[in-house]
Amino acid sequence: MAIDESLAFVPINIAVLTVSDTRTPDDDTSGDILVERMHKKGHLLAARAIIRDDAEMLAEGLRKWIDDPRVDAIICTGGTGLTGRDVTPEALDAVKDKDIPGFGEMFRWISWESIGSSTIQSRACAVLAGGTYIFALPGSNGAVRDGWDRILSDQLDSRNRPCNFIDLMPRLREA
Repeated sequence: MAIDESLAFVPINIAVLTVSDTRTPDDDTSGDILVERMHKKGHLLAARAIIRDDAEMLAEGLRKWIDDPRVDAIICTGGTGLTGRDVTPEALDAVKDKDIPGFGEMFRWISWESIGSSTIQSRACAVLAGGTYIFALPGSNGAVRDGWDRILSDQLDSRNRPCNFIDLMPRLREA
């Protein structure tokens, strides 16, 4: 895997969704980390929100961004654990067209280095919905850093070779 510097970088519009019953704009550190890293890479913030751990509310919020042509990708942080209030994967199931199973598999493989067997408790996942990528990361700052720095930063870079998510975007709505 390598970045081909001879190619032009293509910025995309990313929405950041924090899933939490307790976080506010003042203490949403995981959302702040995502926004800082995506801006540093050259991407644009299309929208940002905090929605409480409620599958129906999450699905409704996701659908609005899926239907918005100005949103290319959504990155969620939080709600991917095993407790009763952790419902982000269920919200993604309600809106998805296709699963992207390799994302969760790769995230847990990377997390193994940091948290060992505790990574089995993560339900990090990704889907495609209406031509929009949706990635769900755990809510911890470390998980957000791992997910962005070790997966999304490269896969959301049009110069990444041999392939990346950006090159597929024009074909995501094919029948």
